[in-house]
Amino acid sequence: MMTLPATALWARAAQTAPPIKVTKVETIYWPTRDDAPFWPHWTWIRLTTDSGITAIGETYPRNSTEAELAHAQFAKALLGRDSRDIERFWADFYHQIDFQIAGGAEMRVLSAIDLALWDLLGKSLNAPVYRLLGGRANPRVRLYNTCFPYRYDFNKEPEKIMEEVCARHGVQAIKIWPFDNAARRNQRQFITPSDLEEALRPVRLLRDKFGDSIEILIEFHSNWNLPSAIRIAKALEPLRPMWLEDMLLPGNPHQYRELAQATSLPLAIGERMAGKLQFQSLLELRAAKYVMFDVCWCGGVTEARKIAAMADSYELPFAPHTAGGPLLFYASTHLSTASPNCAIQESCQRFYEIDWPKMLESPMTPQNGSIAAPDAPGFGMQIKPEVWEHPKAIRRSTTERTQPRP
Repeated sequence: MMTLPATALWARAAQTAPPIKVTKVETIYWPTRDDAPFWPHWTWIRLTTDSGITAIGETYPRNSTEAELAHAQFAKALLGRDSRDIERFWADFYHQIDFQIAGGAEMRVLSAIDLALWDLLGKSLNAPVYRLLGGRANPRVRLYNTCFPYRYDFNKEPEKIMEEVCARHGVQAIKIWPFDNAARRNQRQFITPSDLEEALRPVRLLRDKFGDSIEILIEFHSNWNLPSAIRIAKALEPLRPMWLEDMLLPGNPHQYRELAQATSLPLAIGERMAGKLQFQSLLELRAAKYVMFDVCWCGGVTEARKIAAMADSYELPFAPHTAGGPLLFYASTHLSTASPNCAIQESCQRFYEIDWPKMLESPMTPQNGSIAAPDAPGFGMQIKPEVWEHPKAIRRSTTERTQPRP
């Protein structure tokens, strides 16, 4: 008996699958990161369907606001709807929220629901999401390590962090933010020669220790005005970082263009931008060399894949931001796998070594400095059952029966 290849099975399933109706919308979040042993700061949205399939979406970090919006504004439109019509749902809701205000909590909730719908589509077809997005353009996705609090302070001992992630996981790129202390001291308005020397120290330690065998990425959290950003960039040029990330606030791409023209170093821009229209202005001004987005903020996979394609049309790579919850990392990995212009993806050592093993079944872990998307249906993220019932979690559900009558 001939066995059909997986792609043929998915195609047949897509052609014959009946509508999948959402019957319940649930949210779960924790009041603070200290309320659970896995450092939670996200909201999960879980969809249940008439076929019994459940799927998960995620956003962060205004948890109570996002959960309220999910039930008050989005649940009614989801319940009873065919969940396969992802583009139609996205377009309808985006036009509604854009009429009120672009971005913000509404866009974050739309992002979470979009992720849940992609997870649901993959599960209904028994296919990993990256296959639905075009397959394996990148069988493995290169990673860098973002130095969230763990064993060592990156301002004092960055070389120890780099040694660990390289020895344990083969990761050879590191992101630090040594200029933030000066920004806080100086209300983000100026940087002195002594501030520069203090902030350059951990960058020099890394370059002196590892030479050109590693990439160094510098995060700025949009803390600086244009004159300060230019001064910092000039000071960093001899140390050859891979990029300077989000030096200015994201709303003025013309100033980013002036910054790009003032330095030889590449700029990474876009982590907090929402929707392809904002990215279009950025791309047209030729300011970014690396396009960055967060699939939990920018509009989910539906919008992120369009932003990635727009970057590709400008011959630019993208590098997704993943310093949030676990589904952010899983969903980004599927998109990075399916997109040929992914340069590198963020990862956090403490997440996959401490937090995720406490909450996920068989969590993804880097090997040889990279990650592979799971071949399980949907995004392939399995939450331990006891996590959903955690005593400090705040849970809420909406069904057709609980919807208020007009």
